[in-house]
Amino acid sequence: MTHPTTLALGPNPRVLFLSADPQAMHAQLAGRRLSLEQAGELRDDVSTDEITPVHIMSHYDDRLARFPYTGFKAGAETPIGAGAAQAGGFVVTVAGGRYGKGSSREHSPAAEKLAGIRLVIARSFERIYRQNADNIGLFTSTDFGLVERIQRGEEIPLEELLAGRDELAADILRSGGMLSFGQAHLREARPALPAGDARPLTLFEKIIARHLLATPVTGADPEPGEGAFVRADWRFIHEYYTGMASHLLHSTLGRPLALHEPQSIVVFEDHTSYVDQSPAHLRAGLVPNMRAMCQAQRDFAAEYGLRAHRTLTDEEALRDDGSNTAGISHAMMAEHYALPGQVVVGTDSHTPHSGALGCVAFGVGTTDMANAFVTGAVRMTMPQTLRVELDGDLPPGVTAKDIVLQLLALPEIRSGCGVGKVFEFAGAAVRALATDERATLTNMTAELGGLTGIVEPDEETVRFLRERRGVSFAIEPWMRSDPGARYAQTIRVDCAALSPIVAAPGDPGNVIPIDQLDREVMIDIAYGGSCTAGKRDDFDHYHEVLAWGLQHGLRVPGHVALYLQYGTTAVRDYCISRGYDKTFEAMGARLLQPSCGACANCGPGSSTAAEQVTVSAINRNFPGRSGPGQVWLASPPTVAASALAGKLTSFAALQFEHWNRPVESL
Repeated sequence: MTHPTTLALGPNPRVLFLSADPQAMHAQLAGRRLSLEQAGELRDDVSTDEITPVHIMSHYDDRLARFPYTGFKAGAETPIGAGAAQAGGFVVTVAGGRYGKGSSREHSPAAEKLAGIRLVIARSFERIYRQNADNIGLFTSTDFGLVERIQRGEEIPLEELLAGRDELAADILRSGGMLSFGQAHLREARPALPAGDARPLTLFEKIIARHLLATPVTGADPEPGEGAFVRADWRFIHEYYTGMASHLLHSTLGRPLALHEPQSIVVFEDHTSYVDQSPAHLRAGLVPNMRAMCQAQRDFAAEYGLRAHRTLTDEEALRDDGSNTAGISHAMMAEHYALPGQVVVGTDSHTPHSGALGCVAFGVGTTDMANAFVTGAVRMTMPQTLRVELDGDLPPGVTAKDIVLQLLALPEIRSGCGVGKVFEFAGAAVRALATDERATLTNMTAELGGLTGIVEPDEETVRFLRERRGVSFAIEPWMRSDPGARYAQTIRVDCAALSPIVAAPGDPGNVIPIDQLDREVMIDIAYGGSCTAGKRDDFDHYHEVLAWGLQHGLRVPGHVALYLQYGTTAVRDYCISRGYDKTFEAMGARLLQPSCGACANCGPGSSTAAEQVTVSAINRNFPGRSGPGQVWLASPPTVAASALAGKLTSFAALQFEHWNRPVESL
C-alpha cells in the first residue's frame, strides 16, 4: 500500500483557533475566517474533558463526529455545540500549551478526526493525547509557522510534519495508525537481549530492561525520546474503552481474535454503577447508551474468557455475600494484581497508582491497548526520570494529597518539566508513608504530566502485600535505583514546612495553602472518594475528622451534601468492620458503593448547577469534570473538616475555631 506524501487540506482550508475570547469563537462558528493574530490569546490546558466531556464517551464509533470541543470553555462560555465543528468544515485546530491534558480517553482525538480535523497545532501536547492521535493517524505539530501556509492553501509535506518526532511515532503515522503498524511489525516481537550497559540505572530503567521487546523497528537499548515496545505483566481496560477496542479489532481483523496471553488481561466495570443517578447522563438521555456500552464489554469478556470485575449498585450490595471483589480499576490492580518489578498497563491516566508498589504502571489509549491485546507489545517512548526528594516529617493533618498539590504549584512543574517523565519519589517523608498514601503520589503523576510515578519497594511494601493480599514477597537486590543513576532533574520539597493545601476551580495547578485564602468559601457539596482518595488510609482520615465532630456536638450543616464513596469493596468491608459506617451515617453522609462516580461526572456527588461549590478529594477539577459547578480540590481531612464547617477549612482550623468559640455558642 502506498501512502500520501503530503497533507492536502484543500484550496481554502478552515482553521479553528481555540481562543480564550468567546467572541472570537462565535465569529469562527458563524463562518468568519480569522488569522492567528485576530484569534487573540489561545487557550492553554485544553483538557480531554473539554474536547469530549465524559457523557460523550458512551459513543465509540462514527457518532463521535458530532461532539468534539462540546465542553471547551472560552471565558465563562461553552460556545461549541454538538455538530458545530463538523458543520463548520474545520480541518485544522490550533491551541495553546499542554493540549489534551487529563484523561487518557482516545475518544477526544477520534472525535476530532471523525469531524474532519486532520491536524492539531499546539504549543505543547500531553503525552497520552499525542500518542493516541498518532495511533489513529491524526497529525499533531508544535510548528505555528504552518498556520499561515495552510491558510494560503499550501500542501504540507508529511516528512515536515514528522520532523522532530521519534522514529517510532513517525513510522506509525506513515503506516496510517497503530493497528496496521502492529500487524506489519509486531506479531513476532520477542524479548530483547540484555544491552550489557554497565552504567548505574534507575529502578524504572531496570524494570523496562527486563520487559523490553525486540522488534524490526525498535532498538534493544532505547535512549530517552526514542520509541520502544515492552511486554506487560498485566493489561487492563474498563467499560469506557472496551467497546471501542472491540469495534476497532473486529472491524480490522475480523473474528474470532487471537488474543495474546489472555490470562494477563483484566476487565473492569468501574465507571457506571451509578449512571442512572448521574445528572449529566440523565439530562442527555444517555443511560441506554451507557448500558449498551457496558454490555459490549461484558460480551467481549465472555467471548474471550477474560477475567472481569463488576462494581455494585446499592441494590446489588444488599445481596452481596462478600465474595465479590470490585472497585476502581487502578485501585483494584494494586489490591489484587500488581507486584514490585512488574509492568502494568491500563486504559486510564491514573494507572500509575500501582507504582506505589515499586512497579512500572502507565496509561495508554484504546488503540494502544487493542494492539497490545493481539500482539502483546505495548508502545512507549523512553522517558527521562525526575528524582523527587521529599524531606522532613509531615506535620499533623498534612497528607500525600497536600504534597502533590505543593508539587503542582512549583514553577518547574507548571512550566512542564514533568511532562512525559517518570517521577521517582524518595526521601524520608516517602519512607514514612503507608502504601495507600504513596499511591496518592504515584496516582497523581497524571496531573503532574508524567508518564508514571514509582516508589522503591521496602519493608512497608512487603507489609502491604502480606497484610492486604496474603502475598509473601521478598524484595530482590536489583529492585532499587543505583547510586549515580542519571536523572533529568532533582526536585526537593521540605515536607515539614507544608500545611493543608487546596486547588481552586479550573485546574489542579491552581494551588493555594488553605490558610492563605483571601475570602471565605462556602460549600454546597463535600465529596470523599475516587481512586486517589477512596483507600483505607483516606477513610481513616474521613473517620478521624467526622468522629471528632460527632464527639464535640458538630453536624454537617443542612446546606451541605456529604458523599463518601469507597474505592473498592475491600475498603468498604474494612470500614464496616471498624464501625466507621455508623459514624458516617450519624453525620448524614451518603455512602456509595465502589465506583469512579462523581470524579468522572457519572454519579451522585456531581454538581447540577453552575453556582454550586464542591470541595472534593478527587484528582482533577477541569471545567465540567464533576458537573457544571466549581470544584475545589483538597485532602481527605480537609474535605471532612470543610463538610462540618460548611466552608473551606482545615481540620486544625476547625478544631481551633471550636475550642475558641464562646461557651454560649457551643
